[in-house]
Amino acid sequence: MVQAKRLQIWLWLLLPVAFVCALALGPQFISPLDFLSTDAGGVSSRIIIEKIRLPRALLAAIIGSTLAVAGVILQGLFRNPLADPSLIGVTSGASAGASLMIVLASGSAGITSVAFGAFTGAVIATIFVYRLASGPNGTSVSTMLLAGIAVSALASAGNSFFEYIADNDMLRQISLWQMGTLSGATWPRLLMAYVILGGLLLWVPRYSTALNAMLLGESEARHLGIKVDVVKFQIIVLVALTVGIAVALSGTIVFVGLVTPHIIRLLIGPDHRYLIPCSALGGAILLLLADAFSRTVFAPSELPIGVVTA
Repeated sequence: MVQAKRLQIWLWLLLPVAFVCALALGPQFISPLDFLSTDAGGVSSRIIIEKIRLPRALLAAIIGSTLAVAGVILQGLFRNPLADPSLIGVTSGASAGASLMIVLASGSAGITSVAFGAFTGAVIATIFVYRLASGPNGTSVSTMLLAGIAVSALASAGNSFFEYIADNDMLRQISLWQMGTLSGATWPRLLMAYVILGGLLLWVPRYSTALNAMLLGESEARHLGIKVDVVKFQIIVLVALTVGIAVALSGTIVFVGLVTPHIIRLLIGPDHRYLIPCSALGGAILLLLADAFSRTVFAPSELPIGVVTA
């Protein structure tokens, strides 16, 4: 417990450092002194911060937290430290939905329509997985795992088909979206992300006790009074909504939901009372630093953020 609280303090201290790095680094380095300056350079720096880097940094923080927390609760549900949101078909479904919208719009699809297609694909894929895993004796975790693999393969096949029939412009748009990007960050999108995703993330810690009990096994959790099937359903719905929205806003960003919870668990253990908040902070820090790196390493060009996290 002491180690977990100490790590949480360190993560809270690292978060503003990562945030400052995301604001300062890029094709043009902006120091805090430049931002506070009243000359022409200071005005230009403030415009870059307010219009581009601040929205990106805020979006990176909420997306990173969302993916990491989704990974934590799925790893607890499956009792597998290598589980991540792609395991139940959310990511593949979102990719297929986004690709479909791009192809239907002949490569001229706007960000909103692509995001809608991605979210719809993620939700449909999750519904298929849950329905396939449901039976007269409840929902089996092992069956859900197999159903997730099958639905992911089906969605990937559909995505490959859309790429096959796409022309060069469509294919480029599909490829860039699948590599992940935060360039579509705007203040209205941020408001939606923080209201919806922030509210859902604040709801997640209430499952800490149930997830801790389920680490012992489903039968043991039932003996402790946990409504296992209800918890499974609610967690799957939460993951579908949070990851679906996150992927719709940023494209496919891999490994954040897998690596962050895994590293945090190695440091503080499997207690979800501390694992969930620490993973949320760790995911935000990781994606903030990854975004800063993606804008700096090949400046003035930008490396897709999904390439950095991979």
